[in-house]
Amino acid sequence: MTAAGRLRRETVRMQAAELFDQDIKPPEVARRLRVSPKSAYQWHQLWRDGGVQALASRGPSGSRCRLSPRCLEKLAAYLDEGPAAHGWVEDQVWTAARVATLIGRKFHVSYSVSGATRLMHRLGFSPQVPARRVTERDEQAVTLWKEATWAEVKEPGRPAGATSASRTRQASRDSRPKDAPGADAATPRR
Repeated sequence: MTAAGRLRRETVRMQAAELFDQDIKPPEVARRLRVSPKSAYQWHQLWRDGGVQALASRGPSGSRCRLSPRCLEKLAAYLDEGPAAHGWVEDQVWTAARVATLIGRKFHVSYSVSGATRLMHRLGFSPQVPARRVTERDEQAVTLWKEATWAEVKEPGRPAGATSASRTRQASRDSRPKDAPGADAATPRR
């Protein structure tokens, strides 16, 4: 959940506490605040047991990050160095599995593949999009292939203006029966 979402949820719970203070029942609180009755009843129970403090946010849910801020900085630096610097020489792509392995090797902390993906996103990396081109890329060879080989193998496109979305031939107006529906229309429908 985003910070804005957490703030809105916190605000709504505090509004619910104010309404409970005024002896307004949970179904009415749910209607006024546009929340589910289940949430209103849960908040009411928390409010009855612990007051307004019980409805206060306890921060983001989920487990905390197992890497310290300093380790996260080191991890970002390792990711910037590229996979080859850490033993993956077959290509220059960071996968979530590789990042999980790297975290285990460097920091002795076990991360799942999905956990490594979330951590990469938190650091601003994406496992799907490489940050730079592969080191083996030969720009001259790519340009030559585009100009020579691709020009030979690509199929010619359709001629301009002779296109139709239909697989059947377009009917001419002359072949349409005179008593057919729409036959008297000035222009054909397309």
